[in-house]
Amino acid sequence: MKKLAVLGSTGSIGRQTLDVARAFPEHLRVTALAAGRNRDLLLEQVREFKPRLFCCSDVKDGQDAFRAAGCEEVSLEEMAVAADVDMVVVATSGKAGLKPALAALEQGKPVALANKEVLVMAGALVTEAARRTGASLLPIDSEHSAIWQCLRGEGAESDGCKGVSRLILTASGGAFRDRPLDTLAVATAADALKHPTWLMGEKITIDSATLMNKGLETLEAHWLFGLPLDKIDILIHRQSIIHSMVEFVDGSLKAQLGPPDMRLPIQYALSYPLRWPNRSFGQLDLSGHLNLTFEQVDERRYPCLGLAIEAGRTGGTYPAVLNGADEAAVGLFLQGRVGFGDIAVLVRRVLDAHVGTAKPSLDEVLAADAWARERVRELVEG
Repeated sequence: MKKLAVLGSTGSIGRQTLDVARAFPEHLRVTALAAGRNRDLLLEQVREFKPRLFCCSDVKDGQDAFRAAGCEEVSLEEMAVAADVDMVVVATSGKAGLKPALAALEQGKPVALANKEVLVMAGALVTEAARRTGASLLPIDSEHSAIWQCLRGEGAESDGCKGVSRLILTASGGAFRDRPLDTLAVATAADALKHPTWLMGEKITIDSATLMNKGLETLEAHWLFGLPLDKIDILIHRQSIIHSMVEFVDGSLKAQLGPPDMRLPIQYALSYPLRWPNRSFGQLDLSGHLNLTFEQVDERRYPCLGLAIEAGRTGGTYPAVLNGADEAAVGLFLQGRVGFGDIAVLVRRVLDAHVGTAKPSLDEVLAADAWARERVRELVEG
């Protein structure tokens, strides 16, 4: 029985994590739940799963209802290190997952990571904490789960990927992959949120439309698997069936296939090193005529991808600035205050204005993120 803390339980990944917990009550017990603003849904989850601990940034006058459910309020960091938590699922959006992920790893607890920002902002700090305590970083993102599964049994997990030639991350291309380039400037948030294959939260869906998500995933893959950025490629794969591939030095290529259902990589992270039977989630049907296609990325359509790779190569505090600027710009786009094309422009201007720190502490990482967000606000208001 694994006792889980699910951070971000009311978001898309968090809700699907709880679907997995419902499917495997003999293996999984939810002992802690955390959410941001969706207090009502969190209270429903608390009443169903009866965790001992909860955290909510928007409780206000609602503590009595949670206490009546037998739940104790704690901080995210306290939740991550609690004695009755065996594994921490980080499904929050943005920087909120960074401190609790580090706290869990420092205690030697495995972290199932769906939050790209944790490794993008502080990859060196996070991977060093995992190395020092021997704690596992288990990827939930479908792309990184696919790479992880392709590497199992190859010896590449223990030899620093010496037998790997390159990693290939697949991308759907997002809502605007076929939209004429000259119309992107007038694209609305409602348009950008119509993802062609995946059902995800607002922020990551917009990042899919800009392909910033693949830039962040490239940086994340670098830290998870130890390969340099120039050995990580991206291809547009419209069907979202092949979730990523690994090419080995002998020319062999391994791919992981599955339906576009995030509950499958979540289940694998929670069941590792075992595979539990798929009881109620989607399965891939290959009996029909299934066409799998691949395309090169059009850099004119997706300038945010290049910005992310550039920030990753520069390193230091630049990835944290990239992340903070993107979150702020996407938030403004969702509010209708800036246009779709302004997202890349704002991120570029903030990166250009930044004076980086090569080997930042956690405080310096968080300060860089906060500076980037404020800089975006100043640029827009100014």
